[in-house]
Parts: sequence; structure tokens; C-alpha cells
Amino acid sequence: MSEILEPARADDAPLATSKHASAAVDIASDQLVEPRGDTLIGRAVTINRPRKELFAYWRDFANLATFMDNVERIEILSPTRSHWVVKAPGGKTVEWDATVTEEIEDALIAWSSDEGAEVPNSGRIEFRDAGARGTVVAATILCDPPAGVIGKVIAKMFQREPAIQARRDLRRFKQLMETGEIATSSRTRAQLEEEKN
Repeated sequence: MSEILEPARADDAPLATSKHASAAVDIASDQLVEPRGDTLIGRAVTINRPRKELFAYWRDFANLATFMDNVERIEILSPTRSHWVVKAPGGKTVEWDATVTEEIEDALIAWSSDEGAEVPNSGRIEFRDAGARGTVVAATILCDPPAGVIGKVIAKMFQREPAIQARRDLRRFKQLMETGEIATSSRTRAQLEEEKN
């Protein structure tokens, strides 16, 4: 994951896969200005595009809905604040406002949901040069999925579990940035359901 996090760890596993889960959450929390959440998610992908280009696309938060499957929309409230509307299990949506808490041009964006968010969350997205291979994009996210443990089980059943979504969203971001489009199956889930009836 991040070079900033490594010195505090006792092992070399990514924080999200560490055997010491509570310590990993503590380390991740220490790196965030306003840590929100107790479930740690860490994902990374290498994208064959320049770091500056990837950062610019991500920094326009309205773009995130183009590849984040559960995001219905993001409204820009100011250069550092945005309002998120995200799909939840059971056809519901959850909403929150988020604030950018740290930004390093072409390298890092950190954020935190505002107080009272339906899904408290915080995190950071980092962009690091990977030489001829392009850029490593690494996400570290802390969140509290709605309804605690039961909510986590339901989210997993509906493929809305944050760790699954983070992996898929980064994969879609890679596809979009490298090819200009996101690959989809020839038939949607709704079409397959219709064929079964």
C-alpha cells in the first residue's frame, strides 16, 4: 500500500490483509485527518496512463460515477466538498457529504464524510509512478457499512460489500483510462432475469 504506512507495521502485508486487523485499522486511522469507520479496505491497481492524467480525472469527483458501479451521483458543493448518493442493498440509497482533508497535486487525495453521514467513511487515494508500466493507484478506505454485521452480510449477498466494490471500481477505472470504455457483458442482469421467466 503506502510507503507512509509501512514503518509502523510489524509485517509486510497490505494493511487490509494484515493478520493484525485492529492494529491495521489504527495505523490507517492515524494517516487520516478525520478517520471515520472501522472496516478497513485496501486495493491497488496499475494503470498504463500518466499519473497526472489519472489524478485529474479522479479529482473531478463528478467523474467517479462513470466507473463506480454503486454511485448514483456526486454533486459538487465546493472545490473541497461533495454530496454522494450511493446504492445500498434492497434497492435503497444512502447519502452523505464528504470533505477533502488533504491533497497533494498529482499524488494524493484524502477525504472524510461529514458528521452525521449515513455511512461514515474516510480514506485516501494515492497515485504513484510505476515507470514504463504507468501509475499505481492505491485506495485505503475506512467505513462503517449500514446496519453493522447484519448489514455487511446483506451487502455481500447483494454484491454491494465495500471490499468487493472497491476492487471492481478500480478495475473499471483501469479499463476506462486504458481503453476509453468499460467492458460489460452482452446481456444485463435484468435481461437474464427476463429470460428465466
